[in-house]
Amino acid sequence: MGYIAIIDYGAGNLMSVHNTLDYLGYDNRIASTPETIRQAAGVVLPGVGAFPDAMQALEHSGLIEAVLEAARQKPFLGICLGMQLLFDESDEVRPTKGLGLLPGRIERIRTSLKLPQIGWNALHIERANALTQGVQEGDYVYFVHSFAACPARAEDLSCTTDYGIQVPAMVARDNLFGCQFHPEKSGPVGLTMIKNFAKLTEVKV
Repeated sequence: MGYIAIIDYGAGNLMSVHNTLDYLGYDNRIASTPETIRQAAGVVLPGVGAFPDAMQALEHSGLIEAVLEAARQKPFLGICLGMQLLFDESDEVRPTKGLGLLPGRIERIRTSLKLPQIGWNALHIERANALTQGVQEGDYVYFVHSFAACPARAEDLSCTTDYGIQVPAMVARDNLFGCQFHPEKSGPVGLTMIKNFAKLTEVKV
């Protein structure tokens, strides 16, 4: 039947994701060992806080090899900081290498508006993907961030939001997805995306 693994590296908002998957009825497990990740049907990489701290925690967890393997083989979703970790590097606090799964870098949002961006903002769908099925142009989702991804490949950018400038909100390539917003905190729209992700994993309700 399978399960969805939520990676626990000591620096993520994993319980909100776990509670949402429980609410929707999808079998899921907090994954703190490589084996739990490797046996999962799909994987979620959550994250809150600063990029360098998260990468350090991920390295110390001993999970990076399993994370990279999973991201290349099965449905994989990075949320908030977890999305940012998918990229090559970040400028937050100090230059820090990321997982290198998607080309590009993380930079502070260059806007005249207040940072961090906290609250609901509209999604603009640039390129539809499996997770945006049932999501409408202009639907609102919940953000909390000061830094954002700058994808090197335009085709990786799926959704944007307007925060004084165009801010990347979602990326997608093959089995790999990233949401800068929190789908688990974004009401019915976010639940639709999580259900779409679960469908890709074929984990049954």
